[in-house]
Amino acid sequence: MPGQAQILPGIAITRHVLPNQSAPIRQFAYFLALSKKQGGNDLTEEGKAILVTGYKAHELGIYSADHQGISVIRYALKKSMREFADQGVQWFVISGQTGVELWAGSVCIELRDEEKLNVHLAVLVPFLNQDEHYKEWQQELYAEVLAQADYTGVISNRPYENPAQLRLKNDFLVAKTEAMLIVYDEEAPGTPRYYLAAAKSKKRNHDYPIQIINRYDLDFAAEDLQQQNPNYWTQ
Repeated sequence: MPGQAQILPGIAITRHVLPNQSAPIRQFAYFLALSKKQGGNDLTEEGKAILVTGYKAHELGIYSADHQGISVIRYALKKSMREFADQGVQWFVISGQTGVELWAGSVCIELRDEEKLNVHLAVLVPFLNQDEHYKEWQQELYAEVLAQADYTGVISNRPYENPAQLRLKNDFLVAKTEAMLIVYDEEAPGTPRYYLAAAKSKKRNHDYPIQIINRYDLDFAAEDLQQQNPNYWTQ
């Protein structure tokens, strides 16, 4: 997409082929009916819920699991998500789309399991079989994240039918969360602009902070990684 090189430092893409196997697919409860049955939004009962989103993998020019740009994005996400956790945030919410959201999901799991922070991951997918057309390496990560999530649900209890399901997903997840963390740059809007539009609409009438990780934040993240490991970019 236009602006790819502006979002991530220029890195040669190295392809990684996963074994030819079908990723396990987890069945979801119908979240809308479940939340109605429980009498409200259970995601925020124990602490604030933050929606984490951003570019899809292909929008960043990332087509393999071992692309070094993933480490840069994960580093920036972990820094921001750790800061949110220090402020009392307990839930991070994603829809499970490829790219930033799945990387954020794996970061949340690491913060929970390795750093022992009191955080939880909710994955609310927009429709059934979302990963049907994902690349194999993306399906594997999708399955891993969903298997380790603390809460999973499906917003539209049907396979993909039309773009209205995506708009519903954007509006629903913004409505169910109390802030947004988004990897985004104004000069390369891409698909995150739809999430951002929903967030700005809510922000007009409610307190809904929007924290953006932009190209400069990713540059700083890359510099930090280089300082920690001078051989990082030559590996």
